[in-house]
Amino acid sequence: MKWVQIPLGPLQTNCYILYNEDNDCIVFDPGAQGRELVEYVEEQQFSPKAILMTHAHFDHIGAIDAIRDRWRIPVYIHELEEDWLTNPSLNRSSFFGAEITVNPADKIISQEGKLNIGDFSFSTYHTPGHSPGSISYYCKEANIVIAGDTLFHHSIGRTDLPGGNHEQIITSIESKLFTLPDDTIVLPGHGTATTIKQEKESNPFL
Repeated sequence: MKWVQIPLGPLQTNCYILYNEDNDCIVFDPGAQGRELVEYVEEQQFSPKAILMTHAHFDHIGAIDAIRDRWRIPVYIHELEEDWLTNPSLNRSSFFGAEITVNPADKIISQEGKLNIGDFSFSTYHTPGHSPGSISYYCKEANIVIAGDTLFHHSIGRTDLPGGNHEQIITSIESKLFTLPDDTIVLPGHGTATTIKQEKESNPFL
């Protein structure tokens, strides 16, 4: 398994593509620039099988329909943010002077556990704090956790937006993400990758 990081949109939100030797892939958080993202996936000859969302803030959702419509694949999201995709107030785009919406998700995640899509296998962790329905996806085979805006390199996700909770995000990180192997690579929603060990040892918020 290999992965590629693609910063998208004005907030440089990280979209990730996890792919195997057959170029089958999973797309995480396609946040913006739908046409360019579709072109990139086509150029790389990837074959998307699903879109997995860490959460539904506006900067993470903008290119969902471009990818979904091109490859006719399902979108997965946590049940607590199911309504956010179609509501600019909930996804906070209206707060920033925009009206960003996409079509409803196809698959709703209601509990933690195993998620298998084709040859891809994930452990899903509900990691609220940045938003109520934040999910982190751990792929043991690739030694990565796609953490969205929960855990960053030497930082944590903001908790001042509606639905955010500082104590909750700390608990999510310490009780769930920090249980993963120390060498697990953390792929955050913004910025550079890090590791669980590095954040345990030097994250000033934890």
